[in-house]
Amino acid sequence: MRYQNKYSQTTDAAGAPPLGPPPVGPDLRAEVAAADPARRPELLARIAGDVRARVLMTIGAAGLGHVGGDLSVADILTTLLFGVLRVDPRQPLWADRDRLVLSKGHCAASLYTALALAGFFPVDDLRRFVQPLSPLNGHPNRRKVHGVEASTGPLGHGLPFGVGCAIAARLSGSARRVYVVLGDGELQEGSNWEAAMVAAHRELGNLTAVIDRNGLQQGARTEATNRLEPLADKWRAFGWEVLEVDGHDHRALLDVLGAPARARARCVLAHTVKGKGVSFMEGRVEWHHKVPTPQQVEQALAEMGR
Repeated sequence: MRYQNKYSQTTDAAGAPPLGPPPVGPDLRAEVAAADPARRPELLARIAGDVRARVLMTIGAAGLGHVGGDLSVADILTTLLFGVLRVDPRQPLWADRDRLVLSKGHCAASLYTALALAGFFPVDDLRRFVQPLSPLNGHPNRRKVHGVEASTGPLGHGLPFGVGCAIAARLSGSARRVYVVLGDGELQEGSNWEAAMVAAHRELGNLTAVIDRNGLQQGARTEATNRLEPLADKWRAFGWEVLEVDGHDHRALLDVLGAPARARARCVLAHTVKGKGVSFMEGRVEWHHKVPTPQQVEQALAEMGR
């Protein structure tokens, strides 16, 4: 896969049609499900690599995005969408589907890419990312894109929304589960801790919070901005089951995210690297919102073997 400067040059005209139906093609979710369990992490790693490459091309061509966080969260979203969630792209509004809420909505490019590869809409529509009148906004909008469960962007909203979804599932007698993916910097928002108290009080075992713990936020490291540690102890003190994992290890992610629900809400601290996979982006705070040049996209893709 080679980056081309024309990848997303076409601007949608006024009145452009919404995302079209996904084309008939390889069903990557079915491929992962049918594979020997020992081989699933390898398949997920391959898909996550494709997500990263397409995110780089999409953001590079659009000139907007949050590439560092998109790359750190790619393995988490890939594992959920292709290896864990009970969803059906052909029936995106199926009532008993699992819910995936991307609370760190500024990393929409990674979510859109994973959804497209999973069959929710054509991969070619990624060229419309942040174009005028495009449904693929810089922050996800549940009214415009199938597979997006919550309109997010302002930080601290996803977990309260997920708590409501988990309560609704229980009230309706549904076995559906709710997964909320949060950035670590957004844990500085007090609304998350109010939601955490409610989830523990109501014993929402159908709720999992996944923290993309890359240690960076806009402008600085999280610990320099407003110290979060000891983060695992904080969640335990709020009554949650806490598991820590390498957020780039697909086998470990499958084990913890696919584990059966228990009596308590579960927090997965997924330790990640911001800008994962690109040498000049990894662990660099400036890549929270910096956009790669065409030459930098070429270099990054070459490092990925694309």
